[in-house]
Amino acid sequence: MRNSNPFSWRFVAPLYMGSTLNPINSSMIATALVPIAAYMHVSVAQTTLLVTSLYLSSSIAQPTAGKLSEAFGPRRVFLAGIVLVLSGGLLGGMTGNLTVLIVSRILIGIGTSTAYPSAMLLIRRRAESAGMSKPPGNVLGSLQIAGVVTAAVGLPIGGLLVDAWGWRTTFLVNIPFAIVAFVMAAFWIPKDEPIEGGKTVRAISARIDITGIIGFAVTISALMAFLFSLPEPAWIAFGVACVLGILLICWELRAKHPFIDVRMLASNRALSRTYARFTLITLCIYTVLYGVTEWISAARGASALEAGLLILPMSVLSALVVGPVSKRNLVLEPLIVCAGSAILASIGVFLLTTNTSIIWILLITLIFGVTMGTMASSNQTALYMQITSDQIGTASGLLRTFGYIGSIASSALIGIVFHTKVSDSGLHHIAVIMIAVSVIALIMTIADHQLKVISKQASTTS
Repeated sequence: MRNSNPFSWRFVAPLYMGSTLNPINSSMIATALVPIAAYMHVSVAQTTLLVTSLYLSSSIAQPTAGKLSEAFGPRRVFLAGIVLVLSGGLLGGMTGNLTVLIVSRILIGIGTSTAYPSAMLLIRRRAESAGMSKPPGNVLGSLQIAGVVTAAVGLPIGGLLVDAWGWRTTFLVNIPFAIVAFVMAAFWIPKDEPIEGGKTVRAISARIDITGIIGFAVTISALMAFLFSLPEPAWIAFGVACVLGILLICWELRAKHPFIDVRMLASNRALSRTYARFTLITLCIYTVLYGVTEWISAARGASALEAGLLILPMSVLSALVVGPVSKRNLVLEPLIVCAGSAILASIGVFLLTTNTSIIWILLITLIFGVTMGTMASSNQTALYMQITSDQIGTASGLLRTFGYIGSIASSALIGIVFHTKVSDSGLHHIAVIMIAVSVIALIMTIADHQLKVISKQASTTS
């Protein structure tokens, strides 16, 4: 299929739309927690389960969806995910029960998680079929703009929806987008090849390593339970996560078709470092998205909508940064800028006080916009170059999982520091940790000689 334009707008449009749903749903719910608590006569602390449930289901579903895409076809998995999103939106918008809302968020989390890994596999296969030897930078960049970068947009969108029509709209808004995405994907994405291999339950289980998936799910669940328990650590959950993690590694080393290819991760250290960098910088970015916005609301008396609008320029700038970086398939230089800008902006956070001008706060968030844009585009290009096409679905999903770990670690950090009171001193303690994390990311980047090779291959091959 050698075509001058293998990535027509019809092919990429459903992929972009599907990839916006997970990050927007991740952040949009924050503005609805208080109204939901008031409507259902429960505490706000109980409604935070709506956040936890989507994070947990997404962190498990992302690599699982990638594995299923590799085994059964990315189009099939993408369409199935959209159906789950539609079901979750309907269920959440029509119920008045917190338990049902949690189920709705789990469905939305699983459904939206199919989009990114299946899109990465579809793009990789289309590029190879067209004879492209380097990453399709424009397409990958647009996918990032539609995905990671849109997380910050969910805060102001959620605030507008809740203020205008109530908390149910944060669920119901998924319905029209899911319908449009499903129709576009059904008509414009080419059908998958027939499923190869046996179709018995045993054959399918072996092909996708169902035991490995379950082990991964339980391990991640225990780890998330520990992180969410902070600042009062649930050490039992941590111990369970460690034991199960060891057992999972032992199983995956023996599995014929491992869900998580442990040997590959051990040998492909460049990919492992990509995951580590992504986690560290994500921790910093989500600390700004939630920690700084919480400080703005509590210390300066701003509303959730005002705080969200203050963060919005950060996402706009990050989208502008993603374009040129992805188009040129740049890796090393943007990663250095990413860590460097994170250090600079974190120092800025350390200098913030309740008397600081809004202009200064806006400038700091804009610097983090550079961090977000360079992180998203360069790490994605690095992963594209570091993995084979038959593993890119699972590998892409794992990248998102490590991002969730970073974001949840950020929530834990914020919870520990702001446990009793949101204050300037607490924000400064957070900033010190952000500076340290950013410095580690910078050292990892500069010391990673493999990045120089990957950067040169990605930008010069044709």
